[in-house]
Amino acid sequence: MRRFIQFNDEQVDASLYMELTDLTKTLAADQDYQIQFGAHSYLDSHSKVVYISHFWQHRPEEQCKNGMKSDVFLRVIGNANYTEEAIVADYHKYIKKTTIQSFAKQLMMMAEDLRLEEICKRERPGTKRVFQQRRFMLRRYFSTQLQVNLEQSRFSDALFNVCYLLLTAASPIISLPFLNESISFAMPIIRQQLSAFYETTNTRATSDQCLALIDVLQEVLDADMLQTYFHLPVLIGHGENGLAFTDLKRKDPLQNRDIAKEEEERGAERLAEKMDMWHRETKEIGRTFFSFDLEKGTQTRLGSDGGREEDEGDPTLLSIAKGSNRRSVRNDYDEIEEAALHRNIVKSGHDKYGFANRFASSIFLTPAHPTSEEMDTYRTYKQKIATHLKKLVNMIQKTLEQKQTGPRKNVHYGSLDQKLVRYFTEEYPRLFYKKNAPAPELDAVFMLLVDCSASMADKMEQTKLGIVLFHEALRLLRIQHEIVGFWEDTSSSTTEKQPNYFFPVVSNVNCFHKKQGAAIMQLKPEEDNRDGYAIRKVTENLKARYEKQKFLLIFSDGEPAAFHYDQNGIVDTHEAVLNARKQGIIVMNVFLSNGTIEERQKRTIENIYGKYSVPVSNIDELPDILYPLLKKLIGQILK
Repeated sequence: MRRFIQFNDEQVDASLYMELTDLTKTLAADQDYQIQFGAHSYLDSHSKVVYISHFWQHRPEEQCKNGMKSDVFLRVIGNANYTEEAIVADYHKYIKKTTIQSFAKQLMMMAEDLRLEEICKRERPGTKRVFQQRRFMLRRYFSTQLQVNLEQSRFSDALFNVCYLLLTAASPIISLPFLNESISFAMPIIRQQLSAFYETTNTRATSDQCLALIDVLQEVLDADMLQTYFHLPVLIGHGENGLAFTDLKRKDPLQNRDIAKEEEERGAERLAEKMDMWHRETKEIGRTFFSFDLEKGTQTRLGSDGGREEDEGDPTLLSIAKGSNRRSVRNDYDEIEEAALHRNIVKSGHDKYGFANRFASSIFLTPAHPTSEEMDTYRTYKQKIATHLKKLVNMIQKTLEQKQTGPRKNVHYGSLDQKLVRYFTEEYPRLFYKKNAPAPELDAVFMLLVDCSASMADKMEQTKLGIVLFHEALRLLRIQHEIVGFWEDTSSSTTEKQPNYFFPVVSNVNCFHKKQGAAIMQLKPEEDNRDGYAIRKVTENLKARYEKQKFLLIFSDGEPAAFHYDQNGIVDTHEAVLNARKQGIIVMNVFLSNGTIEERQKRTIENIYGKYSVPVSNIDELPDILYPLLKKLIGQILK
């Protein structure tokens, strides 16, 4: 997919992402935990998501990795076990009355992080080096921010920078710049209050010290902070769902107090019947239909028991709020039943192809019988790659002949070998060799995955030319292979269903048939591409094959792009590639482009496939580039 304007060009390092994910799940002892990148680091304990700050990016590799790991340690070891959510919720309620809410929130988060940092280092001594580097980077950052805030006369932000520098100072003697008269006058009290943070042992103590300091600072600071360095998450509750029924009820009054009349005079034929929710401010005819006036309305005598219960098929406007159509059971849709339904979906095995693909489904198509036009086009393509094909087949045949006439070693009789060390090291040594060994069998299988997304429109024809070279070479060498196009149906995709199509134009059953190759011409650009899901599906098939060597080649023109798949598509595809390689499958990518390959694109493909990718900057040169690749892969089979 070509993007003309890309506002966020950040690329996720797939290897680092998976490393942090494994670290999070291991420390939490819970496989449901996930990580996400955000502006600030915090823990969403209800959704089991650890947010890692973007602050650590664009730094040297070691600093970036240690900074992100420190976020994981603080959230999973610290917040998950030692932060009391009820106390944080009470703290939120109290600071709403203050004039420096942002300062109060960030002070609480900063003080809690420093307390949890000591707990992490005590429980996991191996984290000391990580936190040492974290503190070094943050101190340098806050020192720079202090100078910037002073130059711009943002004294609240500058004071917060000073608080962090004081709390993390290695020595009690530290020189501080002059802020303003009121802050300098209160600085001895501020220092005294800050020193009490070293003695906090739980969230309650941290909250009390923060509130005590905020009471002092309200008299000193004229304005709240503008910058946000730390984020204190708002906890929605501590019960099963976090909200009580009273929280959902309206508390503010209507803006008007109109009361409906008992009888309304019949007007003209147009709009002859008025509805009770009409009043003086909505009597004019407008262009907005089916609108809900929540702030304005007319009071009626209609009681809550005046309506009828819902029946199946009722075309109500509110049905969209409940999801897809279903039979009414005249009961409220219980939240617990909804949660149980979601758990059943996840546990039913729908997520075995990756969490990002838990709602993806497979639809396999059957190629039509090749038409005469497709047969003619295929013959034209064969003529174009005939030179490469002839050279490749001759090379393979010569290699096979050499192996057939080569010596067969380690036998009990024949010609005496020159290496006689085994006579002294083995009890029954085999010291002879014989010629005319049987030719080796090509015990291998190939799977060619072809990206059929819409962005392949300008590359599909030349891609077919390269695929024809692969098919004809493997067919002549009698190597099992399969060619499958894949795409996702964007128009039919929803949050709970993403249909993915697989189009096997050449299968292992008919891969040696002369006329089957013409079905390759039926591949065409379709819609989106969910690469991780497709790789997992074909990996499942390759794993069941009996051949000794298994190869998976993916022909694509860029990063994955599908429904709700943009952000985690790179990581999911990398994980799918890694899982396939763990099962002994050689996975390679042929990266297709119609021009100079940008550095960002190179990083994306490298994040997914590592070094096992063949870039093709000029699609017209695809056969020339695929020839040495195919030669190398088949040569590996012959070893």
